Amino acid sequence: MARYTGSVWKKSRRLGISLTGTGKELDKRPYAPGQHGPNSRRKISEYGLQLQEKQKLRFMYGLTERQFRNLFDQAGKMKGIHGENFMILLDARLDNLVYRLGLARTRAQARQLVNHGHVTVDGGRVDIPSYRVKPGQVVGLREKAKKLDIIEEALEVNNFVPEYLTFDADKMEGSFTRLPERSELPAEINEALIVEYYSR
Repeated sequence: MARYTGSVWKKSRRLGISLTGTGKELDKRPYAPGQHGPNSRRKISEYGLQLQEKQKLRFMYGLTERQFRNLFDQAGKMKGIHGENFMILLDARLDNLVYRLGLARTRAQARQLVNHGHVTVDGGRVDIPSYRVKPGQVVGLREKAKKLDIIEEALEVNNFVPEYLTFDADKMEGSFTRLPERSELPAEINEALIVEYYSR
């Protein structure tokens, strides 16, 4: 199953969540797309709610269904709560940490930076967006990348870095100091519904 490349704004409105992380999609029209506008909300079945929650998280992180499912299965083999482990694994992806450090304005932009070889982990180039960063590792940029307009623009906009990361603005690099706690991850996701969805 291919990665979704359609209108992120439409998808955001359908799922009722900002997939770009900017919140702009829901400012104008905070209801699902369609000819009947805000009045066409049908009651969703339990399965529909579980599916919607899975799609929300999958589109938020920009994964294909197979990547998403593989990561979910890996999380099930870890000690602890399956859903929480899954959220933590998603957050430890290299493209996500580039976004969280403020080096890109969206996760899609972060994924592109990694794909194009602009990002380093512990000083070595890594061009695999799904690379799992371990606590203690440092995510940075190659020298040439530090002058890219999109990175400068992203840094101007973003001034919030989560507590499980430290960011050195002069070096344009950040350290993944520890695994995040569930309270530091997207609050608008109910991962228990996703566990139910895959347990059917």
